[in-house]
Amino acid sequence: MVEPIFLTSRDNALLKVLRRLGSENTAYRKEGQFWVEGEHLCSAALQRGLLPAVAVYSEAFWPVAPVEYARAAIKNVVISSVYFSEISGLESPGHVGFLIDLPTEAAIQPGVATVILDRVQDAGNVGSILRSAGAFGFRQVVALKGTAALWSPKVLRAGMGAHFGLTLIEGLSPEVLDALKVPVVVTSSHQGELLQNLKLPNPCAWAMGHEGQGVCAELMAKANFFARIGQPGGEESLNVAAAAAICLHASSVGA
Repeated sequence: MVEPIFLTSRDNALLKVLRRLGSENTAYRKEGQFWVEGEHLCSAALQRGLLPAVAVYSEAFWPVAPVEYARAAIKNVVISSVYFSEISGLESPGHVGFLIDLPTEAAIQPGVATVILDRVQDAGNVGSILRSAGAFGFRQVVALKGTAALWSPKVLRAGMGAHFGLTLIEGLSPEVLDALKVPVVVTSSHQGELLQNLKLPNPCAWAMGHEGQGVCAELMAKANFFARIGQPGGEESLNVAAAAAICLHASSVGA
């Protein structure tokens, strides 16, 4: 086990990086690392085989921290509870966090069950869709330009560890989606076969669109199937994360 380093200066370079990663949505792109906070996310990362470059503990938590955290980390750092509150993105700081290297940039994997995110902008929706993707066997998520930053603090928290079991590719344009080599299924509240009557292709790529505008015209043109979720209660539309959960579950049942 690597013995901890105790940091006592607020101006320490590591703490400056952690403050940026904890508060800025796209800081991870510059730093090449992301920050996860709290025992749930830290444990989820270890379970998926991710090893932290740095594990950071509050002084109060260090004596009771799970020993596997310290053993897994390349470096262990202990800071005051005040400093931990300053880098935390939570109302109630988690007292432990991991600084983890971003996965190497991946290329689109052809022939794989995929979720396409088309300008889905709410971090909570994106994180929820990632959770559904992982739960229902969709191991690849590709995000078009305009989608919320996939490794941002809010998306990581909403994803609840789903990130660590997925291949995530972001910043794409619609024209590159031909590389998926699977049928594209688009949801629409105005056209297409009712989901329960549609023979879904397996594997396929489900396209989930912007919260207000839906799927863009370029992606609609690539669609092989249109699916409609029946809403007998009469609501105008479903939240995109709720729609994604329904659609991805329908595909997993038929797998």
